[in-house]
Amino acid sequence: MKKKIKSILAAALSAVFVCGALAACGGNAESDAGEVDETGNTIVKIMFHVDSKSAEGVAYKKRIDAFNRAYADKKIKANASYVARSTGASNYETDLTNKKTEGTLADIITFDAPNCAAYANSDILYDISDIVPAETQNDFISLNKYDGKLYGLPIQESSAGFYYNKKIFREAGVDVSGYTVENPWTFEEFRDTCERIKNYCSVAAVDMRLDANKDETAPYLLYPLIYAAGGSFASEDGFTAKGYFDSDKSYDGFNFIKGLLDSKYTSNAIGATDFFTGKVGMYLSSGWTIPDIENDYKATFASRDDWGILPYPMGEAKASATGSWCFGITDNHHPDKSAAKELLLWMTTPESAKEITDATGMIPARRSVQTDYEKGSPEDVLMSQLKTTGKARPSTIAYPKFSSAFNLVIGGIKNGTDLRSLLSTNANELQTEMNKHKK
Repeated sequence: MKKKIKSILAAALSAVFVCGALAACGGNAESDAGEVDETGNTIVKIMFHVDSKSAEGVAYKKRIDAFNRAYADKKIKANASYVARSTGASNYETDLTNKKTEGTLADIITFDAPNCAAYANSDILYDISDIVPAETQNDFISLNKYDGKLYGLPIQESSAGFYYNKKIFREAGVDVSGYTVENPWTFEEFRDTCERIKNYCSVAAVDMRLDANKDETAPYLLYPLIYAAGGSFASEDGFTAKGYFDSDKSYDGFNFIKGLLDSKYTSNAIGATDFFTGKVGMYLSSGWTIPDIENDYKATFASRDDWGILPYPMGEAKASATGSWCFGITDNHHPDKSAAKELLLWMTTPESAKEITDATGMIPARRSVQTDYEKGSPEDVLMSQLKTTGKARPSTIAYPKFSSAFNLVIGGIKNGTDLRSLLSTNANELQTEMNKHKK
């Protein structure tokens, strides 16, 4: 009888253990590599920064579905979540830090390239130097490194420029065909063009995207103008902002933007679709706007005879935007990264790069993806800029604070705040943040 009771108790305890491991008999067990579902699949969680219904989100979903089909026999399954980033870099970092503290950080995340140092330093990202084969690393145009270690692989590469309405330019008698990446226009020629086309635009000559200073859009699109003026943002080691962010040359770059607003060439009140409906002559944006124009605004831009892309203007130097979102394995509570490695490499294959960039209009991150762009085409302009004038945003552990400081300066310009004061105040606050990270 006692033997029978012991057997019953043992069975009961075993059932309790199994149910606990499976989260009350309805969840998943845990392994070093991640959750294991009821059919034995190791679950790799991946978090995307876009809406699942966006063109980019749909492309990601296709690649995830293809991964799950390809790895069904290997018992690895990707579980994707889509958390559209609608706030600045600081808030995004806070959200990731909270998830790490809570133990809910996904196995793979997407992150914006300039945040690599901050996320690596915060132990959000995992060192993948030994995970990604050397030949694979060599096929990427750029890699996301910090302190000599690899932390991320780009999803795609980016560049930006000034989309322009060729009909408005023809009506104004303005010929910009001579402005190329090799021979860009100057700040003065840019202002002169705005002056000549402004009366042919019902809203403004150019949309400088000053309204986009609530997230990373404004810093990404506008920072090259400060470099072009001869300015900078931080020392090479990323720990000094004073004397860089608020230097005379940086002032000149921000003042170029301010001058466009003061001259009413741009405005704080440009509608989101005003360029696309023919009310604005130029529109500063990245490659992601190409699919929008060609798919959604045929009434204004029936063909590429109606629009094009012009490079960034130059002051003392040439500079253009670069750097985009990346995939990184997180330093979460799953020590075995083997399953995460399989998904990371899958999402960054040449096939994935092509399918994703076909949807986004961006530049493939891998050299092996065919990009036979027609000379002078919008894609060719962006690729040429990337290769010859692309200059990355500052590499610093304090990048999230830099992003916020940049946006505060743009907000102050919009509100008419004294520019010197704006730069000094925000340089001081950025320096305070940098000092926290000095060893």
